[in-house]
Amino acid sequence: QVQLVESGGGLVQPGGSLRLSCAATSARRIGNINIMGWYRQTPGKQRELVAHMSSENIANYADSVKGRFTISRDNAKNTVNLQMDNLSPEDTAVYLCHAVVYEDSNYFAYWGQGTQVTVSS
Repeated sequence: QVQLVESGGGLVQPGGSLRLSCAATSARRIGNINIMGWYRQTPGKQRELVAHMSSENIANYADSVKGRFTISRDNAKNTVNLQMDNLSPEDTAVYLCHAVVYEDSNYFAYWGQGTQVTVSS
């Protein structure tokens, strides 16, 4: 079992920046984290991908955040960060860390509890 612990959400004005962090922890050695990244969700809408990064550090971004958000990953520490710049009110959401772990010959998906990001003046 893998736990994802997020931090870094909060309230920021339009045009501002926030940095989200997520760490994967487990009571035993974590298998290969194939994909690690972030989704976001707002009331009444489907959860949507923000950005994720493979274990080879290949990044994929939603079109709405390209050029504003940057994902980074430390495979040795099992962490992923999301630097969010030039934030707009449309970015307001609960941001959830997501990881796909390959272990015991299977892929397992894990989710964090979520961290609130609010962009408002």
